Amino acid sequence: MKILLVGEYSRLHNSLKEGLEMLGHNATIVAPYDGFKKYDVDIVIKKKYQKGISRRIKNIIFKISGIDLVSLSIKRQILNLKTQLSNYDLVQFINEASFGCLAKTEREIFDLISNWNKNKTFLLSCGTDYISVNFANDGLIRHSYLTPFKNGMDKKSLSSYGLKYLKPEYKILHEHIYSAITGVIASDIDYQLPLKGHSKFLGMIPNPVNTDLLTYNTPIIKDKIIIFHGINSDNYFKKGNDIFEGALGMIQKKYSEKIEIISVRSLPYNEYINAYNNCHILLDQIYAYDQGYNALEAMAKGKVVFTGAEREWLDYYNLDEDLVAINALPDINYIAKKLEWLITNPDKIKTISENAKQFIEDHHNYIKSAQTYLNTWIKNL
Repeated sequence: MKILLVGEYSRLHNSLKEGLEMLGHNATIVAPYDGFKKYDVDIVIKKKYQKGISRRIKNIIFKISGIDLVSLSIKRQILNLKTQLSNYDLVQFINEASFGCLAKTEREIFDLISNWNKNKTFLLSCGTDYISVNFANDGLIRHSYLTPFKNGMDKKSLSSYGLKYLKPEYKILHEHIYSAITGVIASDIDYQLPLKGHSKFLGMIPNPVNTDLLTYNTPIIKDKIIIFHGINSDNYFKKGNDIFEGALGMIQKKYSEKIEIISVRSLPYNEYINAYNNCHILLDQIYAYDQGYNALEAMAKGKVVFTGAEREWLDYYNLDEDLVAINALPDINYIAKKLEWLITNPDKIKTISENAKQFIEDHHNYIKSAQTYLNTWIKNL
């Protein structure tokens, strides 16, 4: 099959592409680069007007006229790529707004690419979109990535919460896309929960992870237990980094002779994936119910990861608590106690490390995942 993957977050479509190619299929990714992370893309859509005077001019024009030069530029690039983006057996969009354009432009781009490929179109729910943001905003779960916003903790990085999806124009975009797609697939429990019972929901397919690219190292503790904390500055409160830093401060005072803390900020993907090679424990994110890509790749490399591992996730995979990952609750004292448990019971680090690696092989292997995608697509075409 010839498959077009539209958009890229957290290397999901890259891992899926690699799995599809191992199964003998052809996959092409068209996308802008994902911010500073710069994941590989086959057909790069350039996002212009991002810096300096051109950005200021763009903002002034938008304020005066409502015209977004970035959206116009991206649509023009898509139109010029018609030949390269046509005649695929199917298309999968990574999001309702895969290019970061105005809602109207996203709808136009969606229609162009869908029509060029006979409307054989699928959608992923693996990031903020209308249904997931609406679900979190309604407070239908214990906590969510909107919790820091609702609690008033974060007053600066509001754009990172995806609140734009609650605006009327994005609701219209959502309804238009859902009327046209063959179906929507969730990438983990966080996106499965809002979609349960939806007529277009085709089920959850766990994130594919290319374990062939990730080297597992049995954790060896020599002098100190190394704790790694990678921070994305744009999502500081959304990911619960304030809670992690509070807990690390408590642990540092009590166990300074037994631990080493490594903290980095906003590294490109290729640097980040290697920056934590020597750590034993990795602090990923709070407020999640399942693991995102950073956590999954770290687990494949044998790290004990503090991340989403809620009861819904445990039940889905029939796991016991603290077996393959540590559930990161929004509580500084709780995080500190879990860290202390590992520091004072270092044998647990090796056990959880081995379990984590096996869990990724069993449930997130990129080839197995790609086969599940193929089965789902073919069944519903």
